[in-house]
Amino acid sequence: MNILLSATALASALLCTATLAAPTDWHLAKDEDGIQVYLRHVPGSRYQSFRGEVEIKADVGTLSDLQENLRVACKWLYACADMRLLKNDGDDTWVYLTTALPWPAQTRDMVIHVHSERADDGSLTRRLEAVPGFVPATPGQIRVRQLKGTWTMRPESDRQTRVIYELQAEPAGDIPSWLANRFVVDAPMISLKTLRAVAEHQGVRSVETTP
Repeated sequence: MNILLSATALASALLCTATLAAPTDWHLAKDEDGIQVYLRHVPGSRYQSFRGEVEIKADVGTLSDLQENLRVACKWLYACADMRLLKNDGDDTWVYLTTALPWPAQTRDMVIHVHSERADDGSLTRRLEAVPGFVPATPGQIRVRQLKGTWTMRPESDRQTRVIYELQAEPAGDIPSWLANRFVVDAPMISLKTLRAVAEHQGVRSVETTP
């Protein structure tokens, strides 16, 4: 191996190690069943942002498909009541989503702009942002007007992917503090746990049906 390749490999290893560690301003809130959930205070907001991380025995393509199939995605995404496609334009997608939060919170709806970015190493990053005026408000729903987040799927091997899910939102309306504190832990924990179960089950079925 020449010096240039050695330097490149070392840089890649250092970058990977740095990325695996949560930023210093995050604090670990829960570590269960191979899933870590970190929280971070957001200046000027009553609500914390979250970051969930997990290793999944599935390739990036499988995980991408499970996100793009909105009917399936709504089944593994925490609190999703309905999800439908509004518009698709290449790497940009606009999705309408309604959530069914636990009592006493009212249901929320939102339009999310999803921008997908693929890297040379096979990683896929999806950037999420609320666009509240994209469609008219729905009667009986509280429209979420502020939301930003990312899904990052980075291949660790041919059949292993590290998934990182980050989100910060202002849910609008009144949310009891106990429910808000529970949501920022349950949303990444349950979403990632369910996504992992669906993806790994699908991977097993795929192997079993391969000639």
